[in-house]
Amino acid sequence: MNANSAMQQYRRNHVQGGVESASPHRLVQMLMEGALEKILAAKGFMANKDVAKKGEQVSWAISIIDSLRSCLNVEVGGEFAQNLLNLYNYMEQRLLEANIKNDSALLDEVAQLMLQVKSGWDAIPQEHHNTTSGH
Repeated sequence: MNANSAMQQYRRNHVQGGVESASPHRLVQMLMEGALEKILAAKGFMANKDVAKKGEQVSWAISIIDSLRSCLNVEVGGEFAQNLLNLYNYMEQRLLEANIKNDSALLDEVAQLMLQVKSGWDAIPQEHHNTTSGH
């Protein structure tokens, strides 16, 4: 699944009304929120030993993170964007590992990392929402 189709699927299936009017800054927030929701759902399915649904949620979280990665502009964002790119790659690898090993601690690790990235993103002042250089 490419980044555009993942973004379109997320728009269709999850947020329906608010996406069309959302700013690019808000869309990134929504993707981060979606990834966190999918990780939490995967953890619940993991606890209930529902392997298929756990796998679906992990796969969806990876697709969302892939969409976030595809939004990065390394030329404009420089080292900061490159660091985010590396972090998103790491998150995807850890999610794959969590799925294979059935390890909820790895899901927690990725959720914590995403929360840290999201808290930084959420702290960007309103006047900079259209001029941020990372995404």
